[in-house]
Order: sequence, then C-alpha cells, then structure tokens
Amino acid sequence: MPYLPDDLPKAHILITVKTYPLPSHWYGETVCTAGLLDGEKWVRIYPVSYHLLNDDQMYPKYAWIELDLIRNTSDFRPESYKPRKGIDEQITVLTKIGTANAWAARKQYVLKEVFTSITDLTSLAKSETAKSLATFKPKEIVDFVIEDDEREWKQTWLNQFKQTNLFDLDEKGRAKQRELVKKLPFQFKYRFLSDDDKISFLTIQDWEIGGLFWNCLKNVDGDEEEAKRLVRQKYFDEFLKEKDIFLFLGTTYQYHRRRFPNPFVIIGVFYPPTTQQLSLFVPPI
Repeated sequence: MPYLPDDLPKAHILITVKTYPLPSHWYGETVCTAGLLDGEKWVRIYPVSYHLLNDDQMYPKYAWIELDLIRNTSDFRPESYKPRKGIDEQITVLTKIGTANAWAARKQYVLKEVFTSITDLTSLAKSETAKSLATFKPKEIVDFVIEDDEREWKQTWLNQFKQTNLFDLDEKGRAKQRELVKKLPFQFKYRFLSDDDKISFLTIQDWEIGGLFWNCLKNVDGDEEEAKRLVRQKYFDEFLKEKDIFLFLGTTYQYHRRRFPNPFVIIGVFYPPTTQQLSLFVPPI
C-alpha cells in the first residue's frame, strides 16, 4: 500500500521545516520545505523557489498552507512531492499556529510520532519503507559544534544561478539582477545520544539557524567569533537549560540509498519550553 496517493489536490499542510536556500540550475534558490499533511503524515515539498513567492505566499513555519501537489517521481523517497503547477504554483497561506498555552497547539501535531532510537529510524530508512522524515527526541544533547565551511558557493552553482537570471525579467523585459543568498561560512552541528546509546553527529540545515547567525553577525559589527558564540549560547546553553529539544530529521537524497550508516541531517529544531512544576512549598508569613 502506498504511503500516500500520487495526487494531493488542495493539500492542507502544517509547515514545520524550511531549510537554508541552495542555488539550483532551474529554479534559482530552492528551499526544501516539509510539513504534516492534515497534521498527520510527513510530506516534503520540493522544489519551492522562495524568491519567486509574493508577499502573501511567504509562509512562515507553523503556518497552514494549501496547494495542489503531485508525487515527485524523480525522488524515490515516499514523502516527496512537488507543486502541481511548478514553482509558480499559487500557495495559499491560511493561519499560523502561535506558541500560546506552552506550545500545546504545535505539540499536538509534531509529537504524534516521536522516535528515540537512531538505530530504529535508520533501519526504516534503509528498508522498503524508505522513511526519510521524522521527529526525533535525543536522550541527551552532548555538544554543539561549529565547523569551518567553504565561504563561497561552488562555481558550478554560481554559473547555474547566472543562467537562471537570464530568464528573470522585469515588467519592461529587462534582466533583473538578484543577489544570491549568502553562503554560510560555517556548519552548525549537534552531537547527541539516543536511547539505543548511539552517538550521532549531524549537521543542522534549518534556515532559522542560518538567519540567527547573520543577525548576530550584524549586531556585533562583523565579529565572526562573537557571532558564533551567540549562536552557541542560544542553541546549546539556553536551549539545554530552558527548552525541551526535539529534532526534525530528514535524509539527504544522495546518501539515502548508499552504504552510509546514517543518511539523516537535522532539518529543524523544535524547542518548546521545559515544563516547570510549581513548587508546593509556601513560605511562612
């Protein structure tokens, strides 16, 4: 039995994941978007060219959206779909779920199925099920690591972006000059322990952490070391002290079917506040 039908007209999806944009030959900058169909089953929407969406379509995370989807036949992963009408598909943004009531409204959807064993999850990914999206609860976040990365996009990607711009015209038919989204010069990673006592060391590809780095860098007048410290302070010091951390994991297409122990990366972090029990102690008057 298939995971979902090939055709999903007027799909009603709660967006939970938007990855950092990457250059694409055909679509400019693409964003891998993922969410829960009717708040139940994971779906991946790709490609979505974020710069081609108008203001009304700039959907935030935890927004309900509606669009027509068809299965992405070029991707073997069962959760993978694409807009029926391509990148110009009209995406209707409905409502956004806020964080009132201790994130309860978001929790009721994203925590319906939570994995705690990385062994079980990778086994499902390598099986006929080919599961490629999941919510994961680490037993312990061991460390937050920031590693140097290439500072510029690959030249082949830059060339592809320039070719895409040739077809990006303004109302007078002139080529519009768009700046390519900045390449993150660092990789941000969590090292964590799962219930099967396995240590995983995975890259965080969420757009949110990339945006945080650029905002921090601006606020500290370009001091990269201080910006990195602020990102670590939030994602490690503050989150471990104040948040109940869950990870949205997704496989990468190029590694899913290879002999790679763990094809997953972190495509989002879900961090509701830790539930605090009220003290029963009443001090004497």
